[in-house]
Amino acid sequence: MPGLPTIGPFELLLVLILALLILGPGKLPEVGSALGKTIREFRHASTDVESSLRTTDPTPARPAPEAEPLRDDQSADLREPEESRAPGR
Repeated sequence: MPGLPTIGPFELLLVLILALLILGPGKLPEVGSALGKTIREFRHASTDVESSLRTTDPTPARPAPEAEPLRDDQSADLREPEESRAPGR
C-alpha cells in the first residue's frame, strides 16, 4: 500500500481558498490563532513528557543493606549500667 501523497503548492492554495470561503475573512485569523496556540501547547506538553522520561532513573533502587545481628559482647554494651538501675530489680 503506497504512502500518503504529499501536499503541493496547488493543494495548499486550494485548501486556503476553501477555508476563506467557508469561514470568511473575519474568522480566518481567529482560527489560525487558535490552531497556533493548540500546536504550541501540544509541543510544550510533549517536551515535558520527554524531559520527565529522561530524568527518571532507569535502574531500580537497591534495597538498603540489612543490619547485622548483635554479637553477645555487643549486646552487653546496650544494657543499662548497674548503678542506674532502680533497687529491687
